Amino acid sequence: MRILGIETSCDETGIAIYDDKCGLLSHQLYSQVALHADYGGVVPELASRDHVRKTIHLVKAALASANSSKNDIDAIAFTAGPGLVGALLVGACIGRSLAFAWGKPAIAVHHMEGHLLAPMLENEKPEFPFLALLVSGGHTLMVRVENIGEYTLLGESIDDAAGEAFDKTAKLLGLEYPGGPRLAKLAEKGSAERFIFPRPMTNKPGLDFSFSGLKTAAAVTIAREGNDQQTQADIARAFQDAVIDTIAIKCKRALKQTGLKTLVVAGGVSANKSLRDQLAKLMKKSGGKAFYPRNEFCTDNGAMIAYAGMQRFKAGHFEPLAIKARPRWPLDTLASITNRVICP
Repeated sequence: MRILGIETSCDETGIAIYDDKCGLLSHQLYSQVALHADYGGVVPELASRDHVRKTIHLVKAALASANSSKNDIDAIAFTAGPGLVGALLVGACIGRSLAFAWGKPAIAVHHMEGHLLAPMLENEKPEFPFLALLVSGGHTLMVRVENIGEYTLLGESIDDAAGEAFDKTAKLLGLEYPGGPRLAKLAEKGSAERFIFPRPMTNKPGLDFSFSGLKTAAAVTIAREGNDQQTQADIARAFQDAVIDTIAIKCKRALKQTGLKTLVVAGGVSANKSLRDQLAKLMKKSGGKAFYPRNEFCTDNGAMIAYAGMQRFKAGHFEPLAIKARPRWPLDTLASITNRVICP
């Protein structure tokens, strides 16, 4: 069976075709970074219009790359939420319309479930149950995963998500959009001793996160110390260290609380090398193992939507004719699949 996956939740148009026997057959991605760079962040209306322009072209490219036609596609999966409502509606309208026109089932996919399952696209896959850390521009979630659709939310950010805090702090430092990866690169040149920022909420029980205070600490430090090149690098290092230490402390706490030995880390921030290094040390010390998607599948992409869609398709979870987008959609409200059999 083959699934066409469509991802349009924010500023990347991702299309992929996944086969339950052969794996990923095609993966097309168009990033809107250049479009939004002049504005220092994503402009929702521009993002929606660009998805309209690009989605069908990428669907055709994906089919050609997979040597497939509409007759080879068994179902169409699309991101239904959470995300920017206009961008979601583009993918939902196109996905549902193609499914209707081609006489195929349509599957609405939860964006964060796509990220959570992205490591399953790799040769070495985590086994259920596991602890999942989802860190992206819009979400920071700690989730206990018993099976696909069996999610217990253990903690989340009460204000800025980790990726959002990276981007906002990068903007304070005068870095160009997208700021998060640029801040991480700048931090490599910084001193770990010059500035020490707080590790928020680590002295309180629980697994929730808060990163807006770190952004404020960075803003105050920039105003006080100036913004020369080395100071920028030192502030970037202090900020990144604080975020990573906070995440690692919360992961250690969650592993102890749940007794789990497997950690899945996904979402755009999961590509951060320093974060991966620190979590690798944590898992080695605890006798466990961390799993990640490859870097190209950390950010938004169609492959993770096609894969998640295949799991839902096999479980018989289809969408009616109504077109729905869910800009807010709690992960722990999803229906469980009925077994632990997953595609290769």
